[in-house]
Amino acid sequence: MQSIVNFRVLPMLTALAVSAFFVPSMNPSQAQNNTPPDVRPIPHTTEVHGDSLVDPYFWLNQRENPEVLDYLRAENAYAEAKLAHTKELQTKLFEEMKGRIKEDDRNVPYFSKGYWYYSRVQKGLDYAVYCRRKGSMDSQEEIMLDANHYAKGHEFFNVAGLQVSPNNRYLLFFTDTVGRRQYTLCIKDLLTGIDLPDQVFPANGSAAWAADNQTIFFGTSDAQTLRADCIWKHRLGQETARKQLIFKESDETFSTYVFAGKSENFLYILSSSTLSSEQRYLSADQPDGAFTVITPRQKDLLYSVEDYNKEFYFLTNHQALNFKLMKAAVGLSTPAQWNEVIPHRPKVRLESIEIFKNFLVIEEREAGLKRLRVRRWDGTDDHYLTFPDPAYTVGTEINKDYNSGELRYSYSSLTTPTRIVAYDMTKRSEHILKTQEVVGGHEPSAYQSERIWVKASDGTEIPISLVYKKEMRRSGGNPTLLYGYGSYGITMEAYFSMNRLSLLDRGWVFAIAHIRGGEEMGRAWYEDGKLLKKKNTFTDFIACGETMLSRGYCEPDQLYAMGGSAGGLLMGAVMNMRPDLWKGVIAGVPFVDVINTMLDASIPLTTSEYDEWGNPNEETYYRYMLSYSPYDNVRPVVYPNLLVTTGLHDSQVQYWEPAKWVAKLRDVQEQAVAQGLPAAERRIYLVTDMEAGHGGKSGRYNALKDDALEFAFLLDLAAAQR
Repeated sequence: MQSIVNFRVLPMLTALAVSAFFVPSMNPSQAQNNTPPDVRPIPHTTEVHGDSLVDPYFWLNQRENPEVLDYLRAENAYAEAKLAHTKELQTKLFEEMKGRIKEDDRNVPYFSKGYWYYSRVQKGLDYAVYCRRKGSMDSQEEIMLDANHYAKGHEFFNVAGLQVSPNNRYLLFFTDTVGRRQYTLCIKDLLTGIDLPDQVFPANGSAAWAADNQTIFFGTSDAQTLRADCIWKHRLGQETARKQLIFKESDETFSTYVFAGKSENFLYILSSSTLSSEQRYLSADQPDGAFTVITPRQKDLLYSVEDYNKEFYFLTNHQALNFKLMKAAVGLSTPAQWNEVIPHRPKVRLESIEIFKNFLVIEEREAGLKRLRVRRWDGTDDHYLTFPDPAYTVGTEINKDYNSGELRYSYSSLTTPTRIVAYDMTKRSEHILKTQEVVGGHEPSAYQSERIWVKASDGTEIPISLVYKKEMRRSGGNPTLLYGYGSYGITMEAYFSMNRLSLLDRGWVFAIAHIRGGEEMGRAWYEDGKLLKKKNTFTDFIACGETMLSRGYCEPDQLYAMGGSAGGLLMGAVMNMRPDLWKGVIAGVPFVDVINTMLDASIPLTTSEYDEWGNPNEETYYRYMLSYSPYDNVRPVVYPNLLVTTGLHDSQVQYWEPAKWVAKLRDVQEQAVAQGLPAAERRIYLVTDMEAGHGGKSGRYNALKDDALEFAFLLDLAAAQR
């Protein structure tokens, strides 16, 4: 049970949790240009709280302006020209990473309503094929959806949100061919194999079937801000123009989504902001009924609800900073009517629950590490699963069968490939259903994982998870890549990456700084890294970098930093605060123009994030944000070498933020040179994917090219230093 929230988050899908972009080809005339592109300054002044903020590159926000597009292409051409000597290395890295992938593969099937469901990938194809078999895995395969078919003719493609109707006949799914979180809702008749004309665009990716197999509820977003703001009802066979508006979220700081509960007894509409939420429910067998508010929204009250045995279970922060679990009969909605199931614990963050007929599974986190707890509803058993690694990630998998006594979960660590495990909750026994295969072999014992603690500038102890190859480890001699995020209460997990082996096997140390702004150490960890305490995130990361040096993991000229999206804000801030600390930085889709973005309510995510960053229309927040905003604090110093990536269609961090940032960094680099500083030796590259959005290119092979570019950038810098 998890809340659905929109934020500037970059999912940890690539090797180092940062999206990157393979440099596109350029024409021969561009290839001859070995100098940075010129971008025309056109001063734009914003008057705010008595200040006149002059932005010379404000005009780059004109997405359709040919001059803007030409500039972005020129930056791509420049990056390719300057990185041309790494092409052979990029190719080698790509083939190396591709060679570890089991190209013909299938995920672990799960059982639901008489069918075994799974997806598989085939050699040479970028996208998955979604299948099922009736009754047994020995039955004939039925292909529900071949994403490769729908992806034909599109540079970018994503399929999401697959849901089969309760009677197993219809498949609901969403497609995106741009990467801007504007989906087409599609329905396929699995009996005939025909795509129904019931298509809706743009949808926001949330939907739920009613029990009649004919009614769907789905969400749409505001065309300008992309805020998920409306829930609709549609019946199959009707013209989609006749869809009925069920709910409109009028508060511009909230987003809204619709989904079905695990029991499928109820459909839910969740409205949420950073600090409060509100949930509605409707019996799934009464699609023409009205949704009822469970608990009216209150300031600073977060809750989410699941049902079990005619009761609602509330995961909530009501008088519980780290959340607690409460219950009440359906229809009893005020906190005074709730009864306690799991109490609040100051050092344990209650993250989510998974409900079974006889068991309750709890995901919680203590001292930065997640753990799984299993309880019988009758109170006869309550125990924890244990895990061996010093730093790891674990979480429940697809558990559709409400009556099952078996829990499926996934586990991995910095050294251990992901495995899917079936755990018998009664016998406390388990067996591995699948282990991620590394083609060519992988020996976890050849690598060393550690978890160390760092003292921040205010004395707070910050955890770092790190990994390196044992035989390559030598005091002070290894280039080290430090990754960080630190926003939205998102925890950066210590997970296994096959692609990351290409760095580790070349003698690199990889480290994750679990800085404040995430929730690694509980909700207070998040509260201490947001709003007027945001700078803790940056000083924590700097302290982690200094510790990697002081403890001999690397030398001063071999420390590198990486972060994406809100982690790109982190990169920009620590570059301004300690430009001397980092040899090189990779900033993926970076949120660096904090003031301009948060002053513009028409930009996606702005209004919903006032509780994260502050509202700059209030002077206190404005002054504080201005003091750390990377774009506003660029100055003529020797910055680290820098690779910046973005996507033209990015819906979360608009492309012009990194484009403006790079242009301004180039300006101050010229000033630094004029002052006699060796800034000309620093490399600054901006790479824009002209066909993608926040998550980068689609398809598993293109993603490898993206990682190859990033790794080549890092390896080239490290080699140049030696």
